[in-house]
Amino acid sequence: MVSSISAATAAYYNSLSVSKSPDWIASTVTAIKNSQSQAGIMGALQRSGNGVSISSFLSSSTAFANNFATIAQTAVTNSGSLYAQIAGDNQKTAAAKKMQTAIDALNATQNMVKPSNTLDPILYLGNGVTVDTTSNIMTMTDGTQVDITTGTQVIDSSSIIEMGNGSYLNTSTNILTLSDGTKIDTVTGLQVS
Repeated sequence: MVSSISAATAAYYNSLSVSKSPDWIASTVTAIKNSQSQAGIMGALQRSGNGVSISSFLSSSTAFANNFATIAQTAVTNSGSLYAQIAGDNQKTAAAKKMQTAIDALNATQNMVKPSNTLDPILYLGNGVTVDTTSNIMTMTDGTQVDITTGTQVIDSSSIIEMGNGSYLNTSTNILTLSDGTKIDTVTGLQVS
């Protein structure tokens, strides 16, 4: 199959010194000239019939053996690098899968809390007091509202009329609060404690 090139084959072709630059013709011509030189196996075969001595043959054989050893060692090194890269990619993929599994599990536990497991929006207490759990406001039997998170009285700002001297009138309760903190019921004119 044309599409299945093994990693070893790809590494072999990548190890060739043929340039991958746009000037591939020049690198091809250089490769052809190098193949016609008197070095390498072809050079040894060409010199074999020219009365070559045994010592020159042995030195050529030693050089060939060293070259083949270098080729073999390079192949082993390249294979090791390739396998290390594959292992690293596999670890990244496994870590990403584990992370996605953890995120999915977290989302599943968060989706387990359903609205049926929450408080009622309004709690009715036995003495007539109600608690609004969505806005955290407790309403007393006399209509006074208290923020249950801070403990402060809740006053509707639309029912407040501010006076020039720092006093204000609460129109929902008809209580006038003076600047010194004194509270007066505007209907009866009596001071409220």
